[in-house]
Amino acid sequence: MDFQVPNTLAEQIANYLAEHIMTGQIKPGQRLHEATTAKELQVSRASVKEALYTLERWHLIEITPRKGASATKLDAVHASELYDVYMHLLIMLARRLCERWREEDKAALLSAVGHVTGQMQRKDANITAIVEASFEVMDVCCQVVGNPYLTEALTNFKPAVSRAYYLSANRYRQDLDRTGLFFTNLTNAILARDAGESEALVAEFGAHQKALIQQALAPSA
Repeated sequence: MDFQVPNTLAEQIANYLAEHIMTGQIKPGQRLHEATTAKELQVSRASVKEALYTLERWHLIEITPRKGASATKLDAVHASELYDVYMHLLIMLARRLCERWREEDKAALLSAVGHVTGQMQRKDANITAIVEASFEVMDVCCQVVGNPYLTEALTNFKPAVSRAYYLSANRYRQDLDRTGLFFTNLTNAILARDAGESEALVAEFGAHQKALIQQALAPSA
């Protein structure tokens, strides 16, 4: 990806660095120096500093006083903690969706789910496209639910969760049939306004996904 200066400079810097962290080009624990990054991208240190705060909010870096910024760790333990919180947020989203969806929301929900399951069924299934389509489903659900605090929390988790998927891509790719079935069953439960079934589906699928990621990130993997 070539760097291009956009209108919102700090956010674009954050996106650029986030991609490098998510795809492993910037390794866990690796330092990110303001001055070096500013020189490489030919931008101001102030813009880089602002971008780093965004990356911290996205759980991709940690900023330590007198030590600066470094990419967060992503081993099996950290991935497990990340996924536990993320799944609880998704359970909340599913329950609210059961309560709040209206007939006029149905087409958008079905379209988003159809898009992601279609990506999974492709012979040349692309993990990046699948992850992006999965988040599109989440975005549509957030719009229907209309809780700005829940939307913000889930949005801030996107990059860190994407990173976990990218680093466990091979195992994730082997599990696409189960993932597609999950999306289909969850959609049916939500449209039936069955909050209990929706919560159970998310919890079960989340536990399975967490186990896959833990296996992929285990030292012997």
